[in-house]
Amino acid sequence: MPAGSVPRRVPTAADRHLLTRFSYGVTPELVDRAYAAGGARRWFERQLTPTTIPDQRAGAMRSWFPYLDKTPQQLWAANLDGVREGWEVGADLQRWTLLRRAFSTRQVHEQMTEFWSNLLHVQAPNGKAWPFRSDYDTTVRKHALGRFDDMLVACVLHPSMGCYLDNAQSTSVDLNENLGREVLELHTVGINAGYTEAQVVHSARILTGWRVDERKTWNVYYSEADHSTGPVQVLGFSDPNGSRDGRELSGRYLRHLARHPATATRVARRLCTRFISDAPSKAVVAHVAQAFTQSGTDIKATLRALTSHPEFAASIGAKTRTPTDDAVATIRAVGVAPQRPVKFDDFANAFVFQVGNMGQQPFDWPRPDGFPDVADAWTGVSRMIGSWQAHWQLAGGYYPRGAATYRSHAQWLPTLPVTFAELVDDVSRRLLARPATAQLKRAATAYTGIQPAERISRPSDISEYRLAKLVTVVLDTPAHMSR
Repeated sequence: MPAGSVPRRVPTAADRHLLTRFSYGVTPELVDRAYAAGGARRWFERQLTPTTIPDQRAGAMRSWFPYLDKTPQQLWAANLDGVREGWEVGADLQRWTLLRRAFSTRQVHEQMTEFWSNLLHVQAPNGKAWPFRSDYDTTVRKHALGRFDDMLVACVLHPSMGCYLDNAQSTSVDLNENLGREVLELHTVGINAGYTEAQVVHSARILTGWRVDERKTWNVYYSEADHSTGPVQVLGFSDPNGSRDGRELSGRYLRHLARHPATATRVARRLCTRFISDAPSKAVVAHVAQAFTQSGTDIKATLRALTSHPEFAASIGAKTRTPTDDAVATIRAVGVAPQRPVKFDDFANAFVFQVGNMGQQPFDWPRPDGFPDVADAWTGVSRMIGSWQAHWQLAGGYYPRGAATYRSHAQWLPTLPVTFAELVDDVSRRLLARPATAQLKRAATAYTGIQPAERISRPSDISEYRLAKLVTVVLDTPAHMSR
């Protein structure tokens, strides 16, 4: 570090690893919060109880998108009147989600909300589920660090899921198998758990009765007349199902699936794929599944088991950031401060389309299986070009520009004078929470044309254009684009 520069703590490799996997990007501010908590491990433990962590800035951003708090009836009226169409409400949820991931101090909660939203996927925007989709997001957030069995019941029986997978229109005389099938294949035990087509039908029958008056009043109700009665049996769960009121039966059935050994293994594998590596070992999956089972599907206990396993510690740099992870980590790194959007192309509105250009918008996966979370899905040419373009646009404050404040030229510079090599090191510490490597210094010289020993004595010695190129080359490195 050059003499007189603002010190930037460099966390240990283990601390940086934990912070990276369970945040949307390690910033100097995050490192300071972790040190204030007593280290990354204590920071993580406190994060498991998010309500104890003030989060006013991110929480306030929700008010920028008032239609997220409208009732389905109000949203439908606005849609019919052309005031706010359904796709725009879905885009609002995407916008707020990206901002909350970027600016929330409850980073573990945000990570887990994304994880469960992907496992229990309901597309947004979506032509059928959209009036309830914001409330569905609230439901996932409520349970994201609680118990999986509670979350499964709340999410599967939520009207947004019911509309998305057609259970809202499923009846005893016109049975729709979509939700009954996907709750087995995607949400719990997985396709190889040994259930039969007859059991899929029984699964769908158990879930009949949960109705929504779609595209009319949007009223949510339980219809005893539409519940399919008669004996049911699915993967060790059986019931005479003699009552027309199947609500209690639905809850018991879903809790049975949540606690099934195959569900424990499948959830554990998904967690390990997200937070350890694309191909976690059978040993670590079994270890995490055991914690999931023994804790009664407690998510905190499961995460503690995952992060304490040696395979987690050994997985530094083993995960590639998805496009949304990359985009959020980039705006955290460059320090952009958005304001309430007024125009369509203001930052908080336009950022979601910039993320789309990188290849992925939150929730906008067309199938009910959710986004893939492995590198092979996200390392194609178009994604890489999209990320590099976004890095350049955000590093220079070029796009999106409206209703946002970017770091000024002077704010990027340490106390002067410094050599260019020292400036590269300072920027690396700011963006990557690590000193610059010799390879990064060579890349920065090649891209900017500034020699390592060249002195920068005043801000005018390095143009805004060249400084943006320096920031971009740091963002383009594997150190930024991996987790």
